[in-house]
Amino acid sequence: MNYDTLIAFIVATSVLSLSPGPDNIYVLMQSIVNGTKYGLATVCGLIFGCLFHTTLVAFGVSAIIKENDTLFFAIKCLGAGYLLYLAYKVYRSDAKVDLNSDAVPKKSMLQLFKQGVIMNVLNPKVSIFFLAFFPGFLYSETISSVKQFYVLGLLFMATSFIIFSIIAILAGSISTYLKSHKNIGVVLKWLQIVVFVGIAVFILFSEK
Repeated sequence: MNYDTLIAFIVATSVLSLSPGPDNIYVLMQSIVNGTKYGLATVCGLIFGCLFHTTLVAFGVSAIIKENDTLFFAIKCLGAGYLLYLAYKVYRSDAKVDLNSDAVPKKSMLQLFKQGVIMNVLNPKVSIFFLAFFPGFLYSETISSVKQFYVLGLLFMATSFIIFSIIAILAGSISTYLKSHKNIGVVLKWLQIVVFVGIAVFILFSEK
């Protein structure tokens, strides 16, 4: 097993989870408007939905790995290209972190959990991201690729759960800090770009 690869995966996942995106901003806003436990319910729903995409990628890509090395290399190239595209989208986006809570409706914890699951399961971009992200971090030549994809998926879920939960718990402090430090959006924006480009390069040069 290549533990350095797993560590790199956890670090990359941590940075991506911390970077402003629709999921963690949604968790932050629900925590601010409804309270910490409601934010945590949202987190649980979002993370639970990742199981669906992990399963799709695990069985789909694993079959390709067994059948065709060239096709798997093509998937890695497309994955790296998609990550570079995400970096470009972030580059073109506004660096401002929008914390307008007026439009956030109040919902029960069960409603927020269900919405988190639905938001994730019905978002094809999550599967595309997993397809782009995971293949470059396969870490063993002896463990089946299906098991490796599930390990990566569970590590992604655990890391994201911890960071999203911290966001929910510290929502008030985070909101105050973001509002008082207007330039933090620029820093986080470029951090995202660097991470996306770095992962793309890592995937391109990683071996099967």
